[in-house]
Amino acid sequence: MDSRVSELFGGCCRAAAPGGGGGALRGRGGLGGGCKAKKKGGRGRGGKANNPPYLPPEVRVGSSCQLKLVNPSQYRFEHLVTQMKWRLQEGRGEAVYQIGVEDNGLLVGLSEEEMRASLKTLRRMAEKVGADITVLREREVDYDSDIPRKITEVLVRKVPDNQQFLDLRVAVLGNVDSGKSTLLGVLTQGELDNGRGRARLNLFRHLHEIQSGRTSSISFEILGFNSKGEVVNYSDSRTAEEICESSSKMITFIDLAGHHKYLKTTIFGLTSYCPDFAMLVVSANTGIAGTTREHLGLAMALKVPFFIVISKVDLCSKSTVERTVKQLERILKQPGCNKLPLLVNSDDDAVTAAQQFAQSPNITPIFTLSSVSGENLDLLKVFLNILPPLTNSKEQEELMQQLTEFQVDEIYTVPEVGTVVGGTLSSGICREGENLVVGPTDDGKFLQLKVCSIQRNRSACRVLRAGQAATLALGSFDRSLLRKGMVMVSPEMNPTICSVFEAEIVLLFHATTFRKGFQVTVHVGNVRQTAIVEKIHGKDKLRTGEKAVVRFRFIKHPEYLKIGAKLLFREGVTKGIGHVTDLQGITTKENSLEETLGTGGLSF
Repeated sequence: MDSRVSELFGGCCRAAAPGGGGGALRGRGGLGGGCKAKKKGGRGRGGKANNPPYLPPEVRVGSSCQLKLVNPSQYRFEHLVTQMKWRLQEGRGEAVYQIGVEDNGLLVGLSEEEMRASLKTLRRMAEKVGADITVLREREVDYDSDIPRKITEVLVRKVPDNQQFLDLRVAVLGNVDSGKSTLLGVLTQGELDNGRGRARLNLFRHLHEIQSGRTSSISFEILGFNSKGEVVNYSDSRTAEEICESSSKMITFIDLAGHHKYLKTTIFGLTSYCPDFAMLVVSANTGIAGTTREHLGLAMALKVPFFIVISKVDLCSKSTVERTVKQLERILKQPGCNKLPLLVNSDDDAVTAAQQFAQSPNITPIFTLSSVSGENLDLLKVFLNILPPLTNSKEQEELMQQLTEFQVDEIYTVPEVGTVVGGTLSSGICREGENLVVGPTDDGKFLQLKVCSIQRNRSACRVLRAGQAATLALGSFDRSLLRKGMVMVSPEMNPTICSVFEAEIVLLFHATTFRKGFQVTVHVGNVRQTAIVEKIHGKDKLRTGEKAVVRFRFIKHPEYLKIGAKLLFREGVTKGIGHVTDLQGITTKENSLEETLGTGGLSF
């Protein structure tokens, strides 16, 4: 990669801008694609050869390449606005533009006056579509010119309406006492820790967590960013509803347990809540200890992109922090991981890391920070602000057009509200007042219910869309009929329910031999149940590292599964991963749902 391009944009772009008589721009919304910067030879003024860096031309779908931003005509301006709308839609409300790049990828740069005029035009375009712009970074370009020329990278973010902000879920992993809850408390409360655990107190849900200082349950915390990229948290908002109203982008942190005793809770959080990313927190003074390797392995097995935060750097010398960083880099580069560590030391590094992280599964950003002194905390906020979603608007639309399917992950009883379930909408759209069916029960049936109200991020919401997490109030529905692992689906759906299923697995570790009759705890999405190994196809036994197709049988009750779903199983030190390949003993809608409705039991 050309060193000048690395210094400018880290060799990665989601949008850029063509030159011409004035400021010009090229843009790509949302995820975009990674670019490798190259050199393009040419002749400069006075016959001198120069090698200005350039970026490859972007791939476009039905849009013009020549986008001039200095004093555009009315027709040209409207055309640019239309393109910005499309890019924001593709990026689910976000787009990054780079101003000063020709359409063929040549990094020409603009003069100060041209750049000022281009940013003014870009701001007018953003106002037209109800968005704000934020300058991420500016760099001078090494181009043969008498006047300094710059390239500017700009974030365009839409102002949300009706709670349709961009929502990313980040699972927080790491060994016990690594500082996970403290870091989340500092990020979401806006106040630094006192070094004795004050910041984490607001995150704990149980008295024994406060007394021991250790997380044993799954808790959720939110951090917002407004359309200008400014942090919105409890320091300037009293309620979660105020944070939602002020935010264009929301980061929902899923705080998971670090102690090995609560490993099943951690696995449930990773498989059930479908996090977009994972944040692995490592203590600088203890390094890779306890469950750190195990959590790292879980994230990789479930293919959740992760970044690493080294906390408590205020307690260590610089050499100790460097030793921990090298230890992590050595593990990440091993053949089993095959990751490329990217140490973040500046705002420029944070912007580059956010763009490359979403585009390449091998990039692993590493942050070193302190929750007590606040050192490098802003770099993590910059990273989270720019981090784009993994899915684009087209994939989101396809999910929303499917039938409704809501995973039940939590069950509560709220005074004056009744039974409340929490979980994630896997597909479709769920509206307030909608009639659904929930199951399977122990005998494989589905029961009718009505969604009385919806809350998302602790504030009222009328419509829930695919991929969003929320709590649904079910009124007087009997809580004893519900359990974790159930699904609420549209009555038109024909759910695939089974007690016996087959999966292609890889045995990650087993002390001796894995045989027929062995019992393991199986995790598939929000399903967590003990299953017995009925048959290993083609083999009598399995050893560590071997693959096979295995038939499992749930020992308690049938579950709702899908072919292709990721599977993780464990029992003591035994661990394995795989995916569901076949479902047997399926109970169809005709002999479960209709039978239930015919009993005259529950009604809307």
